[in-house]
Formats: sequence, structure tokens, C-alpha cells
Amino acid sequence: MEQRVSLVTLGVSDLPRSRAFYEALGWRGQEVEETVFFQAGGMALVLWSREKLARDAGLPNTPPSGFGGVVLAHNVRSDTEVDELLAAAAAAGGTVTSPAATNPIGFYVGTFTDPDGHPWEIAHNPGFPLAADGSVTIPDFGVT
Repeated sequence: MEQRVSLVTLGVSDLPRSRAFYEALGWRGQEVEETVFFQAGGMALVLWSREKLARDAGLPNTPPSGFGGVVLAHNVRSDTEVDELLAAAAAAGGTVTSPAATNPIGFYVGTFTDPDGHPWEIAHNPGFPLAADGSVTIPDFGVT
């Protein structure tokens, strides 16, 4: 298997509400057959019915409760951008679950959840430089 992620699909309970949330953050999507596709750099973020996604994956559609074990991350170029994006998410209907602060390893980070509870970490980490297109480069940590 090649080392890459092509799509991340979020199971949502109300597709129009979820699409409106992401579009309020400046994302632009295309809806095809009750599925919304957002181009996100070299990959795609997809919104689809939670019920249909569970069925498609062969999993039970149990109501979410607590942390699901996955956090999406969005790196930005400054501390100010972290603050601005958290404020925009809250204004669009998201919930800031961890206000922005400098963490123990030195980068500035905060977290919000979208209307379906999917967590997003927003971080300014100068050690993970962003290219002009927004792609992140993992530094060589010098370990094997």
C-alpha cells in the first residue's frame, strides 16, 4: 500500500447543515448524489450520511459518544490565523473545545468540533513548514 491518504469521509447527520458549516469557513464543495466533495490540497474531504457511511463500511450506526479516536488537523502560518479560524468556526456553528494556547512542545494550537462533533486541531507549528499550496512537510527527525 502506498503511503498516502486520498479522501477523508465524515459521516454527518444533516448534510445541508454540514455543507453550510464548511462553506462558512471558506471551503467550496460540489454535491453529487447526496455527497459533498471538497478539494483539500492533494486530497479530498467528503461529507456523507453517517448512516450510509456506516452501512458502506459494514459497521453498526451507533450514536457517537465521546471521543472517536480521530482528530483532523489544519496547520496555518501564524498564531493570529489560529485565533481567527477558531473564531470563524464558532461563528459558523462549531464549538471551540480547546482554546488556543502554546502547548508544552512550543506550538500554538486550539481545537473546535464541527456540528457533528468531528474535532479539528488548528495549529501554528513553525517546525512543520507549509508550502505555498498549504501542504505540510514533515521534518526529518533524525530517527529511524
